[in-house]
Amino acid sequence: MVTALEVAVRIGLLPQAWFPPPSRIVPAFVELAVGGELFAPVGQTLQGWVLGVLAATVVAVPLGVVIGSLPLAHRLTRFMLEFLRPIPPVALIPAAVLIFGSGLDMKVFLIAFGAFWPVLLQTVYGVHDVDPTARDAARCYGLGARAVLVRITVPSALPYLATGLRIASAIALILAVTSEIVVGVPGIGVRITDAQAAGGAEDVMYAWILAAGLLGWALNAVLHAVERRVLHWHPSYRGGSR
Repeated sequence: MVTALEVAVRIGLLPQAWFPPPSRIVPAFVELAVGGELFAPVGQTLQGWVLGVLAATVVAVPLGVVIGSLPLAHRLTRFMLEFLRPIPPVALIPAAVLIFGSGLDMKVFLIAFGAFWPVLLQTVYGVHDVDPTARDAARCYGLGARAVLVRITVPSALPYLATGLRIASAIALILAVTSEIVVGVPGIGVRITDAQAAGGAEDVMYAWILAAGLLGWALNAVLHAVERRVLHWHPSYRGGSR
């Protein structure tokens, strides 16, 4: 695909003013990395990602366990969740800037709001999908509610939670870069807009876009590796099936 893009630009199918060839983008990316300019913005974007995903997980997992375990809680919160869930996180940027300012707090709030929903819903689905026979058998052996939660419910819901975290990871990175582009919070997004505004630096702009893509790939790979290690006991992870 890289070769096809290079050829398309060289023969004029794509204008070089808008789409510099990969032979210019890759050296620009290497120059950013070798010169050390790459790492501070990547670290700033990664900082917002970590804090936002962590905040979403800390709130969403316990809430999802409660909603999934108690039918009454599910009925009472269903309308509110269905009302809030479709709100696009980017629509909250003006309100977030008004409340938190245009710094890291705003970015973390936006990421946490977007990452909250997949983690919450997957936790609820995971708790709902717990085998009732296993839960009843645990109670028959004298396990209390806390022991059933720790030994049966949570382990059974972990694969769902892992899926929710991977979905939330992608959403969080998109929101991190979006907040940086729209509001000017330090990070990769600011460097993209700076290169775009400089004029004649399209290769640098695409180099920063490449950095964002590589960061997303690396985060997904790390989460997948952790998921396989933590859930090695689960049937779907045995023998390299996932």
